[in-house]
Amino acid sequence: MPVKLNGSTSGYVIIDAPAVAGTTTLTLPSTSGTLASANQVLTWQSVQTTGFTAVAGRAYPCDTTSAAFTVTLPASPSSGDLITLVDYAGTAATNNITISGNGNKIQGFTANGKINQNSASVNVVYVDSTRGWLVYSSFVANAFSTAYPISYLVVAGGGGTSYNYAGGGGAGGYLTGTTTLLGGSVYSITVGAGGSGSSGGAGTAGSNSSLSGTGITTVTSIGGGVGSTNATAGGSGGSGGGGGGNNASGGSGTAGQGNSGGTSSGGLNVAPAGGGGAGAAGANTSGGTPSGGAGGAGLSSSITGSSVTYAGGGGGGATGGGTAGAGGSGGGGAGGPSTGAGTAGTANTGGGGGGGGGSNGSGAAGGSGVVILSVPTASYSGVTTGSPTITTSGSNTIIKFTASGTYTA
Repeated sequence: MPVKLNGSTSGYVIIDAPAVAGTTTLTLPSTSGTLASANQVLTWQSVQTTGFTAVAGRAYPCDTTSAAFTVTLPASPSSGDLITLVDYAGTAATNNITISGNGNKIQGFTANGKINQNSASVNVVYVDSTRGWLVYSSFVANAFSTAYPISYLVVAGGGGTSYNYAGGGGAGGYLTGTTTLLGGSVYSITVGAGGSGSSGGAGTAGSNSSLSGTGITTVTSIGGGVGSTNATAGGSGGSGGGGGGNNASGGSGTAGQGNSGGTSSGGLNVAPAGGGGAGAAGANTSGGTPSGGAGGAGLSSSITGSSVTYAGGGGGGATGGGTAGAGGSGGGGAGGPSTGAGTAGTANTGGGGGGGGGSNGSGAAGGSGVVILSVPTASYSGVTTGSPTITTSGSNTIIKFTASGTYTA
């Protein structure tokens, strides 16, 4: 006796229970060119090679061999509408099939979805305005992901400084912007250390900070340049280190991330220059001036909900009876007084260290960097490593990494 599924033989599989125990015969439906579903029969369409708007009740083979493209779901769906999408050529991992909700949510989010695994088939059903389109089955595990936009701030470690008429350390590179994360993907966050200061030689540059992972262009902020010793050019970096005393050029900054360090010039007994900051170059010194150059100002960001300034340059050390250069706003350390040590850059600001003053003043370390993500709270997964600080601001969750870690979107 045939067993009917869903009470009908039309478009559905019938299981015939044979007389011989232990065997089963499956009789496929006679209707050609259709795919059966719980509510309706899906009609197969021709192979699609460019973006298109899907129609409910249809199944689409999608060929992304030549290029990725977008499938736009219906603008006014009804509850129970079904659509099937299939990676026809097995190229979706390289050329993703983006799915646009066309004003409706996908998996409860307003962002687009993606098919990003080769040879995947994904079946979606429209439920309601709260959750929108839901994936109810997929041939390949984890083939579908929901993408959502985030904002980021990535600041590298500030440059350290040298002893003996040392220029200020350059601030760590400062980058801010937006990108799109794919749900289920793991994103790596690297927080760069500040460069070291020296009591008897050269300091070191700061280390890079970065944000990287699936589907995004890696964001890398460059560590700040070292503030150099007497008559030695400042190091280049996110922002450049200040030139050492007695005629030395400043290091160059990285375009879009920071500014150059100041230059000392104009004869003997010129004090060291300031390190560059994200918002301004380090101050120059000239003409026998015994006071160190100030560090360049940093830039403010309100990504956490409050305005905070980051990536200030370090001040140059003083000579003779001069005044030490002030650190730039945003964590830059002040230069050392004559024969005195510079002040370290502030931790997790990317501020440059202050240069050592006079002939015996020690250099100082740059401040470590920071990486901050602002994620829509509706999309926030809650899965992190590295013990970031989690806060909220309006409709966003703020993830502040002061040490390296990961975030799973």
